[in-house]
Amino acid sequence: MADLLAIGTRKGLWLARSDDDRRTWAVEGPHLLGQEVAAVCVDTRRRAPRLLAGIQYGHWGPTVMWSDDLGGTWQETDHGAIRFPEGEDAALARVWQLRPDSADRPDVVWAGCEPHSLWRSTDGGCSFELVRGLWEHPHRKTWEPGGGGGAVHTVLPDPASDRVTVAMSTGGVYVSEDGGSEWEPRNRGITAVFLPEPLPEYGQCVHKVAVDAGDPDRLYAQNHFGVFRSDDAGGTWSSIAEGLPADFGFPIVSSPRTPGTAWVVPLVADMQRVPPDGRLRVHRTRDAGATWTELGEGLPDGSWTAVMRDAACADEGDPTGIYVGTRDGCVYASADEGDTFALVAGHLPDVLCVRAARLP
Repeated sequence: MADLLAIGTRKGLWLARSDDDRRTWAVEGPHLLGQEVAAVCVDTRRRAPRLLAGIQYGHWGPTVMWSDDLGGTWQETDHGAIRFPEGEDAALARVWQLRPDSADRPDVVWAGCEPHSLWRSTDGGCSFELVRGLWEHPHRKTWEPGGGGGAVHTVLPDPASDRVTVAMSTGGVYVSEDGGSEWEPRNRGITAVFLPEPLPEYGQCVHKVAVDAGDPDRLYAQNHFGVFRSDDAGGTWSSIAEGLPADFGFPIVSSPRTPGTAWVVPLVADMQRVPPDGRLRVHRTRDAGATWTELGEGLPDGSWTAVMRDAACADEGDPTGIYVGTRDGCVYASADEGDTFALVAGHLPDVLCVRAARLP
């Protein structure tokens, strides 16, 4: 069993491999040098794992590329994998999320994009169709761009049903129970302190959402101010920020194997966006947000950087591995659920996304 870490940056993609302990890593790359890789995924449902990368292709714009030989060669669809249909007054700006569906739907891949849009592929990510149910939602024209643009950045298909949950900046959390035809906002209890009404139906700047390993109805959200939990598939949310040094941040990661376990990376304030006191730390809960523990062994002090919303992830190992990439080009790995970290790579470009996979 080998572990693969895909690291998307502002100027290319790097791959790190560990063949035994998830503590020693061999890093190779860059792939796609000079291209912004804002989304990456490792699709292990196929006989040969497929790497998918959402890239910004310089003068040629954004697209999705794929590799079936772990980065040895790359392919792209003629005229672009994601294109708005004729008649739509919109153009793809960036691919922010690539998410394989369940093993029961082996060719389905989802993409969340800027402008606010959701896309579905039935050919493993070679081509995508616009999910019109979300695109034609009456709220869409009032969704505003966040600081990083207006985008669907989180896509969570439920492996046991037709439910799909998305989150966007700024719009909040929306859920479809029928695979994408009908959508409803589910933000009750999530604050939006920058709006006249602090608890609106929608319009929240949710930064990331994760699903609990033990209950598909339990969700965790890192908000633009606030960390929240829902126990009813987003119907209502309550704060779980007590015990954290700051309630601002970008990623939230849940364990794929241990119920009640999740991680956040707190940052100070809104416009500062640096670790408290310059100490990069991960905080873990084992009781669904009732309490939090600071984790920092192997992480730096004097670190005035940030971790973006997709630059943290977990693997399916036992114990769970946790990975964190920073805007100053460092990637840290923990093979023990965050108790200790080690540097995987340094001096990379700005890290935008990190994804881990176990390879046969």
